[in-house]
Amino acid sequence: MPLDALCISEVTRELQSLAGSRVDKVQQPEKDVLLMHLRSGEGPVRLLVSAGSGTARVHLTRMDRENPAEPPMFCMLLRKHLGGARLLSVEQPNWERVMLLRFACLDELGEASEKLLAVEMMGRNSNLILVDGAGRILDCLHKADPMSAPKRPLLPGLFYALPPAQEKENLFLTSQAGFAEAFERAGKEKTADDWLVENFAGVSPLLAREVVTLAAERSDARLGETTAEALWNAFRALLAQPPRPTLLLREGMPFELYCRPIRQYGAALTQETKESFSALLDGFYTEKERIAHQQQRSQALAKLVKNRRERSARKLAARLEERKATARRETWRQYGDLIKANLYRMQRGQTALEAENFYDPENAPVRIPLEAKLSPQQNAERYYKLYTKAKNAEKVLTEQIAEAERELEYLESVQQELLLASGEKDLGEIRQELISQGYLHPTDKRRKKEAPPRPLSFRSPDGSLIRVGKNNLQNDWLTLKSADKNEVWFHVQKSHGSHVVARCGREDRETVEAAALLAAWYSDARDSANVPVDYTLVRYVKKPSGARPGMVIYTDYKTIYVTPERSKVEALEQLK
Repeated sequence: MPLDALCISEVTRELQSLAGSRVDKVQQPEKDVLLMHLRSGEGPVRLLVSAGSGTARVHLTRMDRENPAEPPMFCMLLRKHLGGARLLSVEQPNWERVMLLRFACLDELGEASEKLLAVEMMGRNSNLILVDGAGRILDCLHKADPMSAPKRPLLPGLFYALPPAQEKENLFLTSQAGFAEAFERAGKEKTADDWLVENFAGVSPLLAREVVTLAAERSDARLGETTAEALWNAFRALLAQPPRPTLLLREGMPFELYCRPIRQYGAALTQETKESFSALLDGFYTEKERIAHQQQRSQALAKLVKNRRERSARKLAARLEERKATARRETWRQYGDLIKANLYRMQRGQTALEAENFYDPENAPVRIPLEAKLSPQQNAERYYKLYTKAKNAEKVLTEQIAEAERELEYLESVQQELLLASGEKDLGEIRQELISQGYLHPTDKRRKKEAPPRPLSFRSPDGSLIRVGKNNLQNDWLTLKSADKNEVWFHVQKSHGSHVVARCGREDRETVEAAALLAAWYSDARDSANVPVDYTLVRYVKKPSGARPGMVIYTDYKTIYVTPERSKVEALEQLK
């Protein structure tokens, strides 16, 4: 989420403590990201400045980033003008989504001068602009000529001006009377949060919903369900709250952040308070970048597996069609026999033979096509060859079809693995598995010592350990290497899913039900009801010779039916 005016004001206030710091080094590790190494009174720090669309921000960071081999031109210009400069102040003008970093430095002639780095944090229009002491633009990260931006061109040599004010009042600067007047002009059927965003500058959707929640106890209230006074008082009360760097989490993953505690989501999200706004922003965006990188890697693997699966499915369909064509081989053998039985009636040059079919119970006549250029004997041999070729082809095709079916089943299991992958380690294991099966080439030829797989662990209500493999490598390791032969093994019936091993007996009903629930949940039958799950002792699970990862056969099993439910899985997670 882009930072709103209130968040930027709190970050600005926190960064004002950097005044007096010296610029040691300037780097541009990414297209829209600057990293400024500062020497402050408390030691060296890194200031991250981003102008990315949706990720524009300024904060201290602990992360170090890899730099390109050749620094970009904008980075080289900043090094020239800001290298060794002293940070004078950090400002936010008029509650705008702009932060101004003022530096004292030396110009080309060695004389003292000031430089301004304007960080404009406005979504797609975010920008970094370096301005000299006379107010002229030295350069900007994203230039805009008069043709593309007639209202506000941004080019070296032009005078810098703040972004033009929006054609609506600034809620942070307006009066209560002006707010009440705007409220009276509005249609009362409009939702209050939409009205706040559309009519007042400096208000983000999150802030608007929070104000409405404080005023009307729900975020989707309409203007007719509240009053101007209630909304105004809620807004002022929110401003009066002590600032708190708040991280909002959904199922343990970063969802949003804000500079105040948030009520609008109720119990749907959890909240954490960070020690500073820099720590909040650094952690939030670092995790977001990690998740985006993971999704990118996951999507690349998913695309590879999807393409290979589609290719395997096409190959299987083609082989099935070819085998279907071999079904006529008995007809061709009979044609050969019938031609031989009627040689005395035939002459070279015939195009067909009309004869009684002694293979038919009713001796019905049959018409056999012939090659005119071949003799009767050669026509018979031709049909025998077609028969032999089809017979041999059927044997080969049956083997190829079985292999194609095994490959298709394996690739479908990998697709299920990718849905269960929850981190870089899981993706790394799936990638290694695809390399071992020849679907990917290794990027590093050196053999690395690999850590043993770490399947998921749960506890049943009676405390028994239940382990769940999340990919084929984990499944093989869990079932064939780690599990005791007397533990109980579970797998959803006739579907792709995880191997589950429980440290219990087959008659331990409570643990068996819990393990079967997990086997159904971590499978492609997750959204089904009454899912059959087979279970047996680990000693009865075998891996056929040459079978692909995760593929096993089992005997002496029983079947239990369960309905996967998120609430029940979450309850088991609480017992870990």
